[in-house]
Amino acid sequence: MIEHTYNKVSIVSLGCAKNMVDSEHMLGILKSNGFDIVDDIYKADVAIINTCAFIRSAVEESIDTILEIAGLKKTGGLKKLIVAGCFVQRYGYKLRNEIPEVDGWVGTGEFLRIPDVITAERQEGLSPFHIGRPLLLADHRVPRLQSTPFFTAYMKIAEGCSHRCAYCIIPGLRGPLRSRTIESLVVEAEEMVARGVREINLIAQDTTQYGRDLEKNVCLEDLLERLVGVRGIRWIRLLYCHPEGISERLLDLIDSEEVICPYLDLPQQHVNKGILRTMGRVEEKETALELIARIRSKRRRISIRTTLMVGFPGETEKMFMELCEFVKQARIDHLGVFVYSPEKGTPAARLKADIDEKEAEERRSEILKIQSEISFELNRQMIGKTIPVMIEGPSKETDLLLTGRTAAIAPDVDGQVLINRGNGIIGEIMPVLITEAYPYDIIGEIVE
Repeated sequence: MIEHTYNKVSIVSLGCAKNMVDSEHMLGILKSNGFDIVDDIYKADVAIINTCAFIRSAVEESIDTILEIAGLKKTGGLKKLIVAGCFVQRYGYKLRNEIPEVDGWVGTGEFLRIPDVITAERQEGLSPFHIGRPLLLADHRVPRLQSTPFFTAYMKIAEGCSHRCAYCIIPGLRGPLRSRTIESLVVEAEEMVARGVREINLIAQDTTQYGRDLEKNVCLEDLLERLVGVRGIRWIRLLYCHPEGISERLLDLIDSEEVICPYLDLPQQHVNKGILRTMGRVEEKETALELIARIRSKRRRISIRTTLMVGFPGETEKMFMELCEFVKQARIDHLGVFVYSPEKGTPAARLKADIDEKEAEERRSEILKIQSEISFELNRQMIGKTIPVMIEGPSKETDLLLTGRTAAIAPDVDGQVLINRGNGIIGEIMPVLITEAYPYDIIGEIVE
């Protein structure tokens, strides 16, 4: 434990769930070093912002958040502001001079240093800055303080990415694929269950790549076979799966093991072969529709989430209509649509941008309109069914409703179940009769 003047620390975590796990590790490291963790940033001596810089909008959000919280050094009781994560890794040392309000900088591979960065003072007017090759792989031995509700948690099974998608800067920010051992992950799962976690969401840049860098040549399926044996886990969910990595063995595991949620997150990006080649996506052995048909041939109905990108250089009207037709035929359960953002340093940024942002946004809206009708139809099919729902607590909109999720709904990114009748126990999985449906949410009552 180190001596420190600034005791109360609060953290703001931007971006994805993978970033949130890093934030939780920083909180754990700080708590183990005697710092007092506070939720209210207005009561903190030190604020840490764990940033995202994946696309332009994420960079803008990071900058806005930094400047907003920096203002608390003048108007509130904040003494120090530390910035960590992808934004730091991407833009490097020039940030020191451009945002002098920040008192310390930490790259994606250096967050173990966070206690020292907080206690360090400026040298020759410059704030401490730690950035290097992103090779850190935090395992179960690195302290972690869970920030999600007690019943659900994310488990990062690997770090980095060895794909080379033309539009993506993640390999540069996070380094190559580095998988944790199965033994480490099983220990962490057991620790999660011991503190009340019932749902474990497996995450990585690509979970289907898990283990390919390990000497024993293990794979995601090997990990799942071990995790289903951990007593106390109710749901295991797979997020960030590359479509190319969906094996029959994986589908058979989902089909046969009730504890594995019937849910797959498959970022497809596009369906046109020419666009996919330009994107640098792996040449797939089957079309997106063939993959979906294979997934849906199983006994359990597996809920599918995907993300699509519109406005990528070279996307013609005909290619876009091909994407729309895919959405109509695939009848995806959960869909996210993003407008392409040219990121400096990526091969795609050198391509001619022949679709303006306004048109790209219109294409995004058109796909979301198609999906809204599909989602509504799928949700209406749930009416009259009684399904297991994990109770999350009172709705943010009104105390008159509870919220929950089925095994086919992931936290934060999908819809929700709104419960208007019955006594729910937070963190428990309870039977709910679905009575109403809307495009993205369903409504029901707890069956006593």
